[in-house]
Amino acid sequence: MATVDPSLVTDLPMFTGLAGEDLAEILREARSARYPRNSDVFSQGEDAHSFFLLLSGHVRASKTTPAGEQVVMRYVAPGEIFGVAPAMGLKRYPATATAADDSVVLIWPSAAWPRLVTKFPALATNTLQAVGSRLQESFTRVVEMSTEQVEQRVAHTLVRLARQSGRRVERGVEIDFPISRQDIAQMTGTTLHTVSRILSGWEQAGLIESGRQRIVLREPDRIVALAEQAPGEV
Repeated sequence: MATVDPSLVTDLPMFTGLAGEDLAEILREARSARYPRNSDVFSQGEDAHSFFLLLSGHVRASKTTPAGEQVVMRYVAPGEIFGVAPAMGLKRYPATATAADDSVVLIWPSAAWPRLVTKFPALATNTLQAVGSRLQESFTRVVEMSTEQVEQRVAHTLVRLARQSGRRVERGVEIDFPISRQDIAQMTGTTLHTVSRILSGWEQAGLIESGRQRIVLREPDRIVALAEQAPGEV
C-alpha cells in the first residue's frame, strides 16, 4: 500500500492541530482509491465499513426517499471528510456518495475510528465541526425550501456551489464540476421543467452560461442579489 505524503494534506481542516508524527500515523491507516465519474463510493443502506477524505474531484451525496424520489443533499469538495457514519453512531450509510467527476479519496476502515479518535482527540473535534457545519447548511436549506420562491432557491444553490467549488474564468465564475439541471432540481425541491425555465431565462438575460453539465455565473453579483432579495421584491 503506497503511503500518502503528509505535506499534501497537512493544511486540511480534518488534520488541524495534529503534529506531524501524529498525522503520519493516521495516514498509515489509510489507503487511496480512484473512482471514475458516475461510480458510487458507497450506497445508501450499505454497511458503513469505511470513512473517507476527498483528495481530488467532487462527490455528490444523494438520498432516495421511501417514495423512490432522489434528493441531492450536497456536493463534497476536495479536502472534505465524508461518509463518517461512525462519528454519528450509524451502522449504515444514510445516503449514496457518487463521484461527480473522476475523484481520488483516502479510505480508512470504520473499525479504526474509535482507536484513532481516542488517541488523537483533535481528529474527533475537527470531524464533529465538519458534521456540524453540514447540519447548519441542511437547516438553512430547509428554511429556504419553506420560505422562498423557487427562483430564489435556485439562485441560493448556484451561489453556494460557486462559493464552494467556483473558479474564475474569462466569462465569470464557473462551477468547477459537472452538474445537470436535474441535479439542481433535486437540490431545490422542484422539477426539471421549472429549473430549465429559470436557467434559460437567466441565460437569455446574460446572467449565466450553461451547457454540457457546466454552469458559468456571468453576473455573480446579480445572482447573489436574486438569492438575497426580500420577500415581495421583483
